[in-house]
Amino acid sequence: MSSPPREGLSRNRDFLRLWAAQAVSALGSRVSRTALPVIAILSLGADAAALSVLSALSTAPGVLVGLFAGGLVDRSRKRPLLIGADLVRAALILSVPVAAWAGGLGMLQLCAVAALVGMATSLFQIADNAYLPALVGQDHLVAANARLEGTEAAAEIAGPGAAGILIQLLTAPVTMVADALSYLWSAALLGRIRSAEAPAPPDADAGAAGPSLLEDLRVGLRHGLGHPVVGATFLALGVQAFFSGGVFLTLYMLYLLEHLRLSPAAVGLIISAGGVGALGGSLIAGWLGRRVGAGPAMILSLAAAQGGVVLIPLAAQLGQLAVPALVVHQLVGDGFMVAFMIHAVSARQSMLPLNVLGRVNATLHVLTGALLPAGALAAGWLTGRIGVEAAVWVGVLGGLAAPLLLLRPAVWRLRAA
Repeated sequence: MSSPPREGLSRNRDFLRLWAAQAVSALGSRVSRTALPVIAILSLGADAAALSVLSALSTAPGVLVGLFAGGLVDRSRKRPLLIGADLVRAALILSVPVAAWAGGLGMLQLCAVAALVGMATSLFQIADNAYLPALVGQDHLVAANARLEGTEAAAEIAGPGAAGILIQLLTAPVTMVADALSYLWSAALLGRIRSAEAPAPPDADAGAAGPSLLEDLRVGLRHGLGHPVVGATFLALGVQAFFSGGVFLTLYMLYLLEHLRLSPAAVGLIISAGGVGALGGSLIAGWLGRRVGAGPAMILSLAAAQGGVVLIPLAAQLGQLAVPALVVHQLVGDGFMVAFMIHAVSARQSMLPLNVLGRVNATLHVLTGALLPAGALAAGWLTGRIGVEAAVWVGVLGGLAAPLLLLRPAVWRLRAA
């Protein structure tokens, strides 16, 4: 790719097109995420077991994609992969209302759509992360990632509500058309990016026998875990995925509804505060990095995010202050987690060679994708032995180890990503 423009992001038309494409598809994907289970329940009479399979298939195949996509991304032009992933998702999503109108929609198709869309989304995310540094330049990575994360947060706030209104007014299958159109619009915007993307450089990390799955994984691990800063973030994210994402989040809804006796409406409002917190985190990330440096900002942000989770098990002892404590957790926890991710992703993008970013991103994708279900299984095992509240404490206290893994001199000394 030609050298990225030196002006700020607001004048970088190619970044603005990428940003707009992600904004549209992020909102559309939230609509689809809400509409799919509604279709399964109302149109197909799906029970809890079928819904759990549908939910698992929307994420689990992404781990499989991560095994194979890293090398493909590093050895290919990124923009065609992004456009292709958008077009595939549009076609898959559009197949649902078409089948519904034809009277041939079944649970098998919904599961296949969820799995294939999840796989295409994983490919998009891996390629997008590797594409951004060449598009905006290293000087603008933190600001660019902050804008993209802010867009995701805004979509998380507005998307589910918009989906509910659209489903109420238009029915769920018709609402799926809106998501398909969002992916087509995203592909069109990506197609208008004018910066010429250079061919991928020769792969100096490839083995003598050429690229292979094992070789790609080795390269991803060596450049990811082997880097003093990026490796620390890998380990921290792995611990966070197992304890906070796996053990804690698996029990979170059960804990709120059955242990704290909150209503579904109250839980929904509490969770929606997380989107507001995430948007705030995207706004303060750059300021925090300038004040204390990128490395200390990562440590402080992750420590604040994981520390905020302590409010969840404490809520059982707070009486009337339980709900305010849960809201504070959503604001603080989600906000600082987004700030941490902005700096962690920016550090990875700026400190690693561009021709290995795809494999490093894919390796992290596989690592966290495998630890999440492992933590979920551990949550079930722990609950059967020590109860829900104690198991939630295990998830919370285990997650507090994540920021401790960042306490390395290389991270403390990092001033700018």
